[in-house]
Amino acid sequence: MEDNSRDAGSGDEIRRGVGDGRSADTTQTFGHDSDLSFVPFGSDLTDVELEAIGALPARSALLLVRSGPTAGARYLLDADVTTVGRHPEADIFFDDVTVSRRHAEITRTGNVFELVDQRSLNGSYVNGERVDRSILVDGAEVRIGKFRLNFFASPVDRDQVTPDQAIRG
Repeated sequence: MEDNSRDAGSGDEIRRGVGDGRSADTTQTFGHDSDLSFVPFGSDLTDVELEAIGALPARSALLLVRSGPTAGARYLLDADVTTVGRHPEADIFFDDVTVSRRHAEITRTGNVFELVDQRSLNGSYVNGERVDRSILVDGAEVRIGKFRLNFFASPVDRDQVTPDQAIRG
C-alpha cells in the first residue's frame, strides 16, 4: 500500500513511499501555481527602501521585487504606460520562462496606476488573486511569473484627493 501524504512542515512537499519502511521519494513542486498565497510585505522595508518611497515625486510609484531571481531590484513607474515581460525591449524585463514576452502593462491615469494583463500564459496576480486588470493601491502585492513585487505610490499622491474623488465626495 502506498502512503501519499503532504509534509505538514513545508506545505509544498509530497512524500511517496511504500508502507514497509523502504526508502521514500520526495518531490518538491515548483511552478507558477505552487504557491499563490498572498503574503503582505511592508513592515520589513529597509531604511533605504523607505527613503526611496519617501522621495518619489508626484504621479510616480515604485515597484520593489520581493522574491524571484532579481529580489531587491526597484523599478520607478513614472510613465503613462510601463511594459512588463520577457521581451528584451520591455520596460521591466524579467528573463524567466514563467513570464510571457508581453506579460502585462502598468498604466497611469493621473495619479492612479492600473495593472493590465496582456493575455499572459501564467496570468498576473494582485494580492493573491488572478486579474485581467486591477487598480494598484499602496502596498499591493503584484505577482508576475515567479516574481513577487510590492507597489508603493508617491506619498505626495497618497495625501491628495483626486478630482474624481472630489466630484463624487
